[in-house]
Amino acid sequence: MIEVANLSKEYGQRRAVQDLTFQVSPGEVYALLGPNGAGKTTTLRILSTLIRPTKGRAKVAGFDVAREPLEVRRRLGLVNGGMRVYDRLTGREVLRFFAGFYGLEGQAFQEALDWVADLLEMEETLERRVLEMSTGMRQKVVIARAILHRPPVLLLDEATAGLDVFARRALLNFVKAYRQLGNAIIYSTHVMSEAEEVADRVSFLHQGRLVYEGSKEEALALGEGSLEEAFVRRVKEAA
Repeated sequence: MIEVANLSKEYGQRRAVQDLTFQVSPGEVYALLGPNGAGKTTTLRILSTLIRPTKGRAKVAGFDVAREPLEVRRRLGLVNGGMRVYDRLTGREVLRFFAGFYGLEGQAFQEALDWVADLLEMEETLERRVLEMSTGMRQKVVIARAILHRPPVLLLDEATAGLDVFARRALLNFVKAYRQLGNAIIYSTHVMSEAEEVADRVSFLHQGRLVYEGSKEEALALGEGSLEEAFVRRVKEAA
């Protein structure tokens, strides 16, 4: 569902991403791990067609991110940490507004709303104004607007940033549920414990380069039971 080949992004003399290659299959959570500045967000911005790569190529659901951006967006959901929604609208009103971007109106919108409300257990959230919602409720609305069109590919970029323990738990449970539906997910984070819980495969980014890729079990073995230790070891070796 996601194919990245020799992908690079340069800003003047700075190389944010360097010669990145990886793939993500349907029904798989691929953890993109690294500290701030490692190149995670730049990679996801390229995949979501927000910026163009300097060289290399990337495809989402078979469509090239540079040549076919509209087709990519139709098959993609994106959740960033700290995303906001309109305070004065109810959850239902927010979702109806964003559904319009995907041509979901009338019965099609209602079916999409029923599906996402059931998946995220957000019936109580729909009639409440965002201003009156807890952090967890707001995050459910953010996720719901990203998957209303049932995208086969979902990109999560530090999606638990600023969440309390209950909201964080709800998001991690959602990731597992969305994977079980056969969707491909990139889970980008610097919080190794979250990747240990949800990932099938992990990769380590350091200064824009992919310095390790393997199954979660292989990475844990490398770090003697700790992804964080595996990351530190691999970065030191690469340096």
